[in-house]
Amino acid sequence: MPPRLYASNQRQTATKRIVLRCVCVVLSFLAIVGFGLLQGVQAAQNILPGPQASPGLVTLRGNTRPEAVAQNDRGRVSDDLILNHMMLQLQRTPGQEQALQQFITDLHDPASPLFHQWITAEEFGQNYGVPPADVARVTDWLESQGFTVNLVYPNQMVIDFTGSAGQIRQAFRTEIHHLLVNGQAHIANMSDPQIPAALASTVAGVVSLNDFRPHSMFRPRADYTVGNGYFALVPGDLWTIYNLNSVFAANHSGQGQTIVIIQDSDLYSTADWSTFRTQFGLPSLYPAGSLTTVHPPSSATNNCTDPGVNAADVEAAVDVEWASAAAPSAAIELASCAGSTTSFGGFIALQNLLNASGTPPAIVSISFGETESGMGASYLAFVSSMYQQAVTEGVSIFASAGDSGADTTDDGAEYARSGITVSGFASTPYNVAVGGTDFADTYAKTNSTYWNSSNATYYSSASRMFRRFPGTPPAAVC
Repeated sequence: MPPRLYASNQRQTATKRIVLRCVCVVLSFLAIVGFGLLQGVQAAQNILPGPQASPGLVTLRGNTRPEAVAQNDRGRVSDDLILNHMMLQLQRTPGQEQALQQFITDLHDPASPLFHQWITAEEFGQNYGVPPADVARVTDWLESQGFTVNLVYPNQMVIDFTGSAGQIRQAFRTEIHHLLVNGQAHIANMSDPQIPAALASTVAGVVSLNDFRPHSMFRPRADYTVGNGYFALVPGDLWTIYNLNSVFAANHSGQGQTIVIIQDSDLYSTADWSTFRTQFGLPSLYPAGSLTTVHPPSSATNNCTDPGVNAADVEAAVDVEWASAAAPSAAIELASCAGSTTSFGGFIALQNLLNASGTPPAIVSISFGETESGMGASYLAFVSSMYQQAVTEGVSIFASAGDSGADTTDDGAEYARSGITVSGFASTPYNVAVGGTDFADTYAKTNSTYWNSSNATYYSSASRMFRRFPGTPPAAVC
């Protein structure tokens, strides 16, 4: 068991907060001070239609949840059930994809004249989105099936639309059913959707036709308390372990930078963030830090509403506090939207931020996830395409791979139910994926090597950078 954990609840006082997972925000800060954008340059996943199920139709394979089986089926939902703000993912031509990959390569090549020449969402849509005429064919078809087209994003890759379960059955040839999965009620399509063959080269698929929502990757441990070999990890320890003190001494503590935390909940209380900073001495050392909450609107019909406070507020509290600990002079911005029946509110917020006019945020942190094997091909393509756009706009996306390891991503379960898998939110070539921190110092009998026997000012006790093996970099296990 890891010896130093910090399980946060924003309703607790800051002195009782112990956080295991702070690597994501550490890497976010390192990006601010010049360690660069760590993005792969691989092709986004294209969804190939399967064999025709009936004349003139193609099946979009791999878009049925594994839970959508007879043993969980509780019958078809009412045709009148409205699914708001569904997302239809489009796909570009192979030639466009090749050009985009070359552009991303050039953006990160110091010898290229395009090095760091970021583009806007409109430019992305013009150069690498689906041509307007093809988008119009898709929107015309959606409207002919009775759907309401809410907006086409400027990236020319995503369409936000609304419709009923009956319209979905008629248009996509799949039924939405009630499910009972591990004692929880859900809805989901029972077969892969189908679309007209004439649209197959343009449409990747419906991002989601179910209400299985991503979960917070934070894992509080109620049985871990300070004492008996467990100790509080505080911001001062973070600075020592990751050698941030030398960076701060060079006057790089996040000044003039913004870290956006993607959420689908508001904070229970912003006073908790202030208490955290005060308790650990941040205002006196780095007074410039700030916290704001925004609900980023879309460019047309607004699909972002205030989610209020829900169970995810614990994750929100952990994220804003430790982002501020890693970059104490930065502006921390919590961007949250309410989710719809089938859409994750955090991704509505991110999609709106990336497609807004003006300069997008340089640093984005996402601490939610969903098992890659359960998301479906269209959802995975949506995430990859969204992150891909972020790269071209100069946005670094840091996604949590989870506190408890890759095998705990199934629907928030403690253990994987469908085999070892990874989070599809963190597995694209266009994001930095990081996980929880396990120093294993008690196990290795090296406590005295890395920790002082007493606390310094503001409760810190780490004495040096952690190293797993001689000569290696600081060694949190990710």
